[in-house]
Amino acid sequence: MPGYGLHYFLPQWISPSDQRLEADVCVYGATASGVIAAVAAMRAGKSAILLHPGHTLGGMTSGGLGCTDFGKKAVIGGMSRQFYRDLGAVNGKEEEWMFAPHVAQEVLERYIKQAGVAVHTHQFLDAVEIADGRIASVRMLGGLIVKARMFIDATYEGDLMAKAGVRYTLGREANGVYGETINGVQVRAHHQFSHFVDPYIKPGDPSSGTLPYIEQQDAAPNGSGDFRLQAYNFRVCMTDDPKLKVAWEKPADFRDLDFELVRRWFNAEMDSYNDQLPNYDGRHPELIKKFDVLGERTADGHLKTDTNNHGAVSSDFIGANYCWPEADYARREQLFQAHVKWQKGVYWVCANDPAIPERYRKVYSRFGLASDEFVNTGHWPHQIYVREARRMVSDYVLNEHDTQHHRQCDDAVGMGSYNMDSHNCRRFIRDGRVMNEGDVQLPPAGPYRVSYRSIVPGKGQCANLIVPVCLSSSHIAYGSVRMEPVFMVLGESAAIAAHLCIEAGCTVQELPYAKLEPRLAKANQVLRIG
Repeated sequence: MPGYGLHYFLPQWISPSDQRLEADVCVYGATASGVIAAVAAMRAGKSAILLHPGHTLGGMTSGGLGCTDFGKKAVIGGMSRQFYRDLGAVNGKEEEWMFAPHVAQEVLERYIKQAGVAVHTHQFLDAVEIADGRIASVRMLGGLIVKARMFIDATYEGDLMAKAGVRYTLGREANGVYGETINGVQVRAHHQFSHFVDPYIKPGDPSSGTLPYIEQQDAAPNGSGDFRLQAYNFRVCMTDDPKLKVAWEKPADFRDLDFELVRRWFNAEMDSYNDQLPNYDGRHPELIKKFDVLGERTADGHLKTDTNNHGAVSSDFIGANYCWPEADYARREQLFQAHVKWQKGVYWVCANDPAIPERYRKVYSRFGLASDEFVNTGHWPHQIYVREARRMVSDYVLNEHDTQHHRQCDDAVGMGSYNMDSHNCRRFIRDGRVMNEGDVQLPPAGPYRVSYRSIVPGKGQCANLIVPVCLSSSHIAYGSVRMEPVFMVLGESAAIAAHLCIEAGCTVQELPYAKLEPRLAKANQVLRIG
């Protein structure tokens, strides 16, 4: 595969095409969910075409998220569970849940090859033809047209769902919409500014203006709804192995003021850890947590990480992603690059800026990008972590009542179990100091069921579309269900449902659960616990 550079979208990727293709099932989006859906359709005896707007298969699963968020492993079944067993087999283990990105990509590509799925990369959706309430065909930029009997939208953004006219929502519902308690605006203590940090360009002087990416207006009351999204970032694979380490690069057009908040935060926190030295076994001082170790250390003690956001100021580019879901591809490319610049800048500052306390500079400068990962994108992940974008609104909206077992559906196609996990959505000023808002980290009552009605449009809407990623869910419940193993579970269930709809000649809304459930059970999907 040639090096494509670190981009979300480039016009030169689009090649003119007059191809007209047909299949039983068309999957749009080669996330891990999309790969599993396409492979499952082929294994069921249906022809499948996988259209991917990117160039690398696997989404976040191959894009740096190697420290798997799974909740309770017992609820992960079917091809999703087999994927983690196949990862384990690479290194002689029963299962592997902490893995290097290239290993995940190799396993997913093997699935595609073995199943014979036709994959078309750099295919960005342009238009959807609707006839008699169904998707008749989709047209890509460049002209490729695909007709299919069933469609599966496995993108993180829900682009096919949106162009098909399916009802969806964005942002955070107020608690009152579904009778929830932890949706909407949330000012909480975790990933918060636990120490005073001045928000103004000239400390103490509001007339000097605020530092970048901080809103002046105070947050609305907790539980209020709004348009904001939890922050995006990249799950970077770092290493401290000098044979592999690529030193941090200062971003082009680096603007010093953009990272003043980083400097102030690291200095505000330093006194709390003045007697601790950093180590690499999960007990880091607060500001260098989430350097999660992937696999085994080398014989000489070196490691790779899945490095995620942690703390008040980190790799999350808070407030910079609000328009991503509805943006066109060129605008998403701009937002993609802005996120790259922010995160590279954070790491470069932490490793090199003399204003950063020395103990933290030593840690960050010891690490760098792993030269044997993401070789086609400058060793930086190909996938931005779209934690949340559009969410379908169907006849069953998964919400806090499901996660807390106040209700449980009777038509499960999978289960969730992870914390209700929303990253921060906003920075603002309160009482003359910087505050974060939006973080929630609360456990469900236990594993909960995900309804079939949550992955298909409501009655009277698109009759041949299934949506396993941007499923029907409230913001706070989506924070739990949005885990890669669950997306793979739902991708397989979507393919099984598509197969049955084709066989029965029915719409996705008409498919009897009595026919679907035994097929899911045969595929070893976990539909209930206890």
